[in-house]
Amino acid sequence: MGTVVDDAASVEFHAFFERHYAELARLAHLLTGEPDAADDLAADALLALWHRWDRVRAADRPVAYARGVVANLARTRIRGAVRERRRIALFWPRGEERTENPDVAGVVDVQEALRRLPFRKRACVVLRHAFDLSEKDTALALGISVGTVKSQTSKGMAELHRLLGSQGDPRRVHAAMAARAGESGGRNR
Repeated sequence: MGTVVDDAASVEFHAFFERHYAELARLAHLLTGEPDAADDLAADALLALWHRWDRVRAADRPVAYARGVVANLARTRIRGAVRERRRIALFWPRGEERTENPDVAGVVDVQEALRRLPFRKRACVVLRHAFDLSEKDTALALGISVGTVKSQTSKGMAELHRLLGSQGDPRRVHAAMAARAGESGGRNR
């Protein structure tokens, strides 16, 4: 059972919601340019406000606080969309890259060995060797430091060499991964 204070807060929040939801959704739409995201951002902002309603309603200007929450959520969404576009641009094939007569057995062996690597090592090895990304571009794509890319790539290649034995020559691994990337058009399907 709710207390009188909880009920009063609930009624007060409901009135705030009714008065300002449309305005907050409109703000989100204008900030992001995405009409579909506007309702979600406004709802997320109001949910965050509800969780802190005791502080929000004590503020001098609760609507200004709500607008700030919407602006921050919109900024986060825009930054995420920009990062996603950068990642897509990194991986999108610039042209068909096919390998003539690939070593199918080698490709299968490398794929199996790659599956056994932890995700971060696998991602670093694949981005550096199959997609020929620089250390900086790999770091950007994975959201990690260049030093981490270097260490994870080195450790991943050493582990691949161990898993593949004599087949683990870095040139052979690179060729097998390039052949695999060429088969899939340079991206996972």
